[in-house]
Amino acid sequence: MPATVVSNSEEELVLEVRIPKSGSFLECEDLIQDGLNEAGKLATQRCLEDFDTDGSPIVVAGKTLTAKRRKVSKKYHCPFGVCEVDRFVYQSSTGGTTEVPLEQNARVVASSTPRMAKIVSFKYAESNAGQVLRDMWESHRLELSRCYVQDISAAVAGQVRTKDPYWSYARTENEPSPALVESVAVGLDGTCMLFCEEGYRQAMVGTIALFDAAGERLHTIYVAAAPEYGKATFLQRMDEEIERVKESYTHARYVGISDGAADYVPWLKRHTTTQVLDFWHVTEYLASAAAALHRSKAERAGWVDGACHRLKHDHRAARGILKEFEAARPKRLASKTRKDLEGAICYFENNLGRMNYASYRKSHLPIGSGITEAACKTVVKQRLCGSGMKWKQTGADDTLTLRAITRTDGAWAAFWRRVEKHGTSKAKKPK
Repeated sequence: MPATVVSNSEEELVLEVRIPKSGSFLECEDLIQDGLNEAGKLATQRCLEDFDTDGSPIVVAGKTLTAKRRKVSKKYHCPFGVCEVDRFVYQSSTGGTTEVPLEQNARVVASSTPRMAKIVSFKYAESNAGQVLRDMWESHRLELSRCYVQDISAAVAGQVRTKDPYWSYARTENEPSPALVESVAVGLDGTCMLFCEEGYRQAMVGTIALFDAAGERLHTIYVAAAPEYGKATFLQRMDEEIERVKESYTHARYVGISDGAADYVPWLKRHTTTQVLDFWHVTEYLASAAAALHRSKAERAGWVDGACHRLKHDHRAARGILKEFEAARPKRLASKTRKDLEGAICYFENNLGRMNYASYRKSHLPIGSGITEAACKTVVKQRLCGSGMKWKQTGADDTLTLRAITRTDGAWAAFWRRVEKHGTSKAKKPK
């Protein structure tokens, strides 16, 4: 059922498509979809041709390039299937890399039209390649290969990571006005995922959450990176994102929230003026050490509730609780109970400076790292830790890049607006 062009002008393209009928309406719907796909491929082909040059010489980076005598045919994936287009390919007189103006002008990503690249990479961010193939067939009656899905998703992820000057993200319409943001909470955490050759390793997730004067969360920015020794790539991405946020929210109070691990405290201190120990980690130490203070479960539960209340309302509560722990040291305790008590004492001693929860709450600052811990699940676990999944470095980083940007409200749309405005760049694969 080939579609045909009725007319084609600068203003509009008119097509005719013939669709056979069937006694089964489900089959009729399939035939309609096939007919629309044929019309879509033809329309895409003709519209792509409009973005090509007339074959005249062009100048790229100060060099004059000339077109080959004959146009070169190329197949492109679009939301309706694969269409073939004859287009000019340019090269300098001394050889070297080739340029294809049609692909830059039409914002082609690898071998895909921009909308097709957007559709497939978004689906791949949500599901594995096999599920994307089933989805594309059931939804669009398009047959794709697993390699294509992975390759185009990798190409889009590479564009997201590209750091050309005009790719630095300005505040999107989804981010709140600077006048509304009183505090910005920065958190980072790791979670394990399975690699093909190295076994389980830790992927990193970071969150930058914007809060209003009442302590209500307005917006969250997500950053993620595949496991690496030293975490340099991840921390660089966080550095860049925090710098961008600070340019928009200059007056906000920046808060670093983390658990008791000392690994990232120096990094958080560089970016934030206030450091907060995650309150929920503190409650775990309170619960484990309560057995050293009280025998019955009811007394322990009551003491833990009271200690939590004091921490949130009394500026000196943390130091007072530490003294209670120290006073319990002379008691005759079971080995596990003593170990839990000593662990709590050490934890409080190392983190007293980050436990003034009464002051934080009075200033409507966040005191928990739940946003970051939830991101470990939603960004990493739900997509990269499915049954039987094993990853390699580049594939994991591509997928995490897509997961982070699609979960940051407004960032995915902002990225594609920049593709539309500035085109694509020759992004390099991460090391």
